[in-house]
Amino acid sequence: MSHARPIRVTVWNENRVERTDPDVRAVYPEGMHQTIAGAIREHLGERADVRTATLDEPRHGLDRADLDATDVLVWWGHLFHDEVADDVAAAVQQRVLDGMGLVVLHSGHLSKPFRRLMGTSCNLRWREADDRELVWTVNPAHPIARGVPQVFAFERQEMYGEFFDIPPPDELVFLSSFTGGEVFRSGCCFLRGKGRIFFFSPGHEHFPVYDHADVRRVLANAVAWARVEEPSPVDTSTCVESPRGWFEEPA
Repeated sequence: MSHARPIRVTVWNENRVERTDPDVRAVYPEGMHQTIAGAIREHLGERADVRTATLDEPRHGLDRADLDATDVLVWWGHLFHDEVADDVAAAVQQRVLDGMGLVVLHSGHLSKPFRRLMGTSCNLRWREADDRELVWTVNPAHPIARGVPQVFAFERQEMYGEFFDIPPPDELVFLSSFTGGEVFRSGCCFLRGKGRIFFFSPGHEHFPVYDHADVRRVLANAVAWARVEEPSPVDTSTCVESPRGWFEEPA
């Protein structure tokens, strides 16, 4: 399917651990945001116009003009959620309600925008160890699962487990299982206002998750799904009167 213009994508990342932790820098020498952006470009090609933004840029690289020029925002955060300015988080929330897509990755489940949009704590159980994770495609007909196998694996991964304090997803695409027997809703879709949100949990910074071929396809599929081309205008400033007699039986 062709589009009149490319999907305008902003990949946002704290970009702190890559600069301070040599083990993470060895995995993502250019930063996770560049690896994620590369996956989107690889699979969407000319269908996507991808830029990156990071926490330490002015306004975190997400000022009003940047957000207005973004169709889908991809968000990776971990240790510095509290450093995101409240008004920037509120602006991201409002843009999603107005029709911007949001793809939240890994520990971005505790980011300010995601928690505002979910209305819950978004807490979960976790264990930082060398777990094996199996990601099961439980909704193979969903666009985000296009070209993704029934199951794919990470031999070393951080465990995320239930209970995951989120509202029931509108659609569940992936479910993960771990070495210890835990399960986790690892690929969840939500509709908020006019916007679409996808949460995808694999992505611990010490492991090359975003180099995994199936993950790279999921990222690109998620961006394509989250893009709302032309949100319909809705005016809630006035009350609209229904025509008289619309509910009456014909004479």
